[in-house]
Amino acid sequence: MVRRGVVIAIAVAGIFLAGFWIGSERAAQGLPKNRVFELRTYTANEGKLPALQARFRDHTTKIFEKHGMKNVGYWVPTDPPASENTLIYILSFPDRDAAKKSWEAFVNDPEWKKVQQESEVNGKLVGKIDSVFMEATDFSPIK
Repeated sequence: MVRRGVVIAIAVAGIFLAGFWIGSERAAQGLPKNRVFELRTYTANEGKLPALQARFRDHTTKIFEKHGMKNVGYWVPTDPPASENTLIYILSFPDRDAAKKSWEAFVNDPEWKKVQQESEVNGKLVGKIDSVFMEATDFSPIK
């Protein structure tokens, strides 16, 4: 139960802080503020969190951007046991259709397939993925 509370607290803080940045960026571009956010929680296999973080740091975030996936933020819990195996992040998309298309392009990207294969030569990095799509409320500073 504590783990779920930590995940929710991190997500809320991340969305709040990112709201000002994304909202002002979209307004400056003349784009509507309504977007969809995806909260993803990865549970790494035992001992694989550092390798998972390296893969995101060195490759995944760049490939996400290539496919229109906006990196909002990345977090790790501060308290065990989640701090030992959990990576939490938020992406944003113009809408759910864009999210679906971006994910399809990402999983079929030859660069991603190569990175994934090379990073998992000693075993899969992720044991479980949880995904939640979210919309900002009308009173949220992020839209």
